[in-house]
Amino acid sequence: MGTGRKILLATLVAGTLDILSACVYTLIAGRAPINMLKGLASAILGDGAVKGGPGVALVGLLLHFAIMAVMAAFFVIVADRTPILKSRWLIAGIAYGIGLWAVMSLIVLPLRFGWHPFTALGLAEQFFSHNVLVGIPIAWFAKR
Repeated sequence: MGTGRKILLATLVAGTLDILSACVYTLIAGRAPINMLKGLASAILGDGAVKGGPGVALVGLLLHFAIMAVMAAFFVIVADRTPILKSRWLIAGIAYGIGLWAVMSLIVLPLRFGWHPFTALGLAEQFFSHNVLVGIPIAWFAKR
């Protein structure tokens, strides 16, 4: 399987699993997933995006997949040049998921939305999503 195909499939699978988990967590919190997507769009459209309609939510969804494509591309390209990431793909995927969690939770989100304290449940949800739904699938496609 070529590099481009690996990146595309990893992006689609990990991106879909991750956004579905975000929707489930949003629903559990008593909020509407469309508003979560608008919140994502606000990263590039500004705070007023949360008042937008379905088009703004679509921008948020597309932004989510664009970010996931970068995450997938980085790992796949590095794995193509670092054979141990393919031979130990499960461990590599978990480590990558932890790294993605750290970048998103400790740098990106606080820069955009300000610092929020972590809860035990929130950490469990984030580690599950970043490791099982993102890191491991990306590593699995990279090894192919």
